[in-house]
Amino acid sequence: MSTLQRTADSGERTFLGHPRMLANLFSVELWERFSFYGMQALLLFYMTYSLAEGGLALDPGTAAGLVGAYGGGVYLSTILGAWLADRVLGSERVLFYSAIIIMCGHVALALLPGVVGLSVGLVMVGVGSGGLKANASSLVGTLYAPGDDRRDAGFSIFYMGINIGGLMGPLLTNLAWDTYGFHVGFGLAAVGMAAGLLQYAATRKNLPAAAHAVEDPLPRSAYPRWIAIAAVVVILVGVVLATGLLDAGNLAGVMAYTAIAATLAYFAVILSSSRVTAEERRRVYSFMPLFVASAAFWSLFQQQFTVVALYSESRLDRNLFGWEMPPGMVQSINPVFIIIFAGIFAALWTRLGSRQPSSSLKFSFGLIVMGVAFLAFIPFAGGGANSTPLIGLAGILLLFTWAELFISPIGLSVTTKLAPEAFRTQMLALFFLSISLGTTVSGLLAGFYSEANEVPYFAFSGITAIILGGSLIAAAPAISKGMGAVR
Repeated sequence: MSTLQRTADSGERTFLGHPRMLANLFSVELWERFSFYGMQALLLFYMTYSLAEGGLALDPGTAAGLVGAYGGGVYLSTILGAWLADRVLGSERVLFYSAIIIMCGHVALALLPGVVGLSVGLVMVGVGSGGLKANASSLVGTLYAPGDDRRDAGFSIFYMGINIGGLMGPLLTNLAWDTYGFHVGFGLAAVGMAAGLLQYAATRKNLPAAAHAVEDPLPRSAYPRWIAIAAVVVILVGVVLATGLLDAGNLAGVMAYTAIAATLAYFAVILSSSRVTAEERRRVYSFMPLFVASAAFWSLFQQQFTVVALYSESRLDRNLFGWEMPPGMVQSINPVFIIIFAGIFAALWTRLGSRQPSSSLKFSFGLIVMGVAFLAFIPFAGGGANSTPLIGLAGILLLFTWAELFISPIGLSVTTKLAPEAFRTQMLALFFLSISLGTTVSGLLAGFYSEANEVPYFAFSGITAIILGGSLIAAAPAISKGMGAVR
């Protein structure tokens, strides 16, 4: 039976048993993630390598904080993308324009030299990725009717597309860096994003009507006020940068506080809205512990781009049959496992149907497995250069993968199910705020890591995650009650 098939009961053409448009969104997200992770695989090394090696010669601790702050900024900017989708343009057009901005950002990284290229490129990629992220996931949600048991499996398949791009991006950009230098690697990321943009432009008309809808249109009379607010924000950002109030040393902390403030404000806006029913409000309250669990998970998982990157360069034996693998290629290990196991997890949830664990239990399992992954670093602690075998780190990243599959696609799915109708896309932005906070904190935590304190660092991180996971198991019945019919 072909992957594109016609079901006998409904006449609907499907992709792996799911709505056909899932294949189009799968492909778009694949190319966007190819460019994003391909660039991010080089980012820390570009910042820390010497000028003679083509880098910027930044301090590793400062660079790790900047990587965390940048990642947090990507997810923080989903607020803007979600607001534009719900109030001005609709999810489909925001996704399209965001993809153009991302491509321009990668071009800037490839062509502009030094700190100027880094700053312009990261801002554009960050803002564009934020706009694309929430809206791509929201568009997947429009493909399923309420109560459709295929939803979790559909998001897992969509997540597999993300990780095919996440696999190929670091592999190819690292090869380009190793052979031709950093800027050619960044240029390859730009080519990947251009491919995704062309593919989406050819298929965007086939999305359902809900994808083009503006849920809560902003009155034309309010446009001047919001344009003025945007101008003031841009001016303020320019002032704090020009005066040195915001710099590389304090950026991660500022981003963390900004994410917390935005989270509190977003919950307040949604819960106080007259357009949210009492049942929807209960569901939003039940989402809060999942938000906290998600932030905790990402504060550990995103250390792949900080602590694990530094560990891979200094401690990992990267010799493969006489060839020394570039350290950034390690970031393709997790996507390989995702590709293998995403389909298995999706099939498991589909087979279990209404008997599958609740979303809160899946989150708790993810936190516990993530904690075990950090504890698994301890047997390798204290070794010298090239002391950790590649198979050892691969085993740890397999645990990262299982934890991720319990939380990330499930988080996207449960958010679309718990979202009030009037805040469908903005609720996804709220979920991405948990990733923003966690990613920023991952950069801050990386500042405490060193080869001298590996055992306490990995022990504290792992035990804390396991305790949080156990607490979520205890709270699962109360959370499920608040969710009502949603699992």
